[in-house]
Amino acid sequence: MKLRNFHHLTAIAVTCLFSAALLFLPDPPSMNRGDFEVCRAKVLDVDNQDVALHGLLKCGSQRLDVELLSGRHKGKKFRANNQLRAQMELDKEFRKGDIITLNVPGGDFPADTVLAARDHSRSFWIWALGGIFCLFLLLFASWTGVKAVLSFVFSFIVIWKAVIPAVLAGWTPEAVIAGATALLTFAIIFLVAGFNRKGAAAFCGSMAGVLTGLLLSYLFTRLIRINGAVMPYCQALYYSGYEFLDLQRLFSGTLILGASGAVMDLAMDIAAGTEEIVRHNPGLSRKQLIASGMRIGRSVVGTMTTTLLLAYSAGFLTLLMMFRVEGHSLTAILDNPLVASEAVKTLIGSFCLVLTAPFTALIAGNIFCAKESFNGNTEDFQPPAA
Repeated sequence: MKLRNFHHLTAIAVTCLFSAALLFLPDPPSMNRGDFEVCRAKVLDVDNQDVALHGLLKCGSQRLDVELLSGRHKGKKFRANNQLRAQMELDKEFRKGDIITLNVPGGDFPADTVLAARDHSRSFWIWALGGIFCLFLLLFASWTGVKAVLSFVFSFIVIWKAVIPAVLAGWTPEAVIAGATALLTFAIIFLVAGFNRKGAAAFCGSMAGVLTGLLLSYLFTRLIRINGAVMPYCQALYYSGYEFLDLQRLFSGTLILGASGAVMDLAMDIAAGTEEIVRHNPGLSRKQLIASGMRIGRSVVGTMTTTLLLAYSAGFLTLLMMFRVEGHSLTAILDNPLVASEAVKTLIGSFCLVLTAPFTALIAGNIFCAKESFNGNTEDFQPPAA
């Protein structure tokens, strides 16, 4: 037990050190040259005299009295303006007592300056929800929960501090995302499973599925002619000085990144199932182990592919509802670039899963089949002597 705790602590320490090292990577150039800072503020009073209702939507300007809760001018009171443009997806309407964010000038400015309101301040409740999630995960899963939380944080740091700056610097998006996916797969699987045969089988099976899916995404995004502009804020990036970005290759890479979590889950299910089978019956042949892994994979793949369909379609449910209201045929709906992009995400992700299952079963069957020296202990396996 002490040795196992030492392995847990070593894996956690290495991941923490690597995460800390990533934090020192340089950030991409910022559009904000210090002209303003984003500060939190409390709405003290609201004046809606200039807000008019046009049909179902509101337009006009809200006048706000606010007190800053952060920044150099914390505690001071100012006037702020919130512009409503009759765009439901972008407009936000504030009420007295709301905590909001504002654009505050970076230097000194007159007390009668009217600040620009940005949005509701949501970060506190997001952090609170994340903290509750981590607490329950730790209580339920103990050491595994600690490593799961750490893998979650590590994944965010890799994307935020490595993937995004590298793509913005002009590196090939598919190569960057494929490399990051390999790194995350390696770190997460071996952090959670440990450096043993179960982890090796899950990692090899995951990478086989991911790399095959990357080839499929490269091919079909071009055949279907999805240029990547369906991703939000692409045009804003272009006009911000990043017109060199290859959106099609970026979209192709994101397909793999989005499916990698489900791929890891499936590979670990098959590897762990094979390990349990061998633990209780170490005399099984390679063929029997592979067949057992295949049966486990078939049972899991059916629900996992449906999970991807539900996850991806949920984000565009209102768009599909609009198509139904307008009476479009299924062919016309699939020709829409937004729907086509989600269909490709679902199908490529499902392909990754379907391919990962047999790859992992084959690899796990070969890795766990070592009857000469295997006595049911998958953690401390020693290879047979020459």
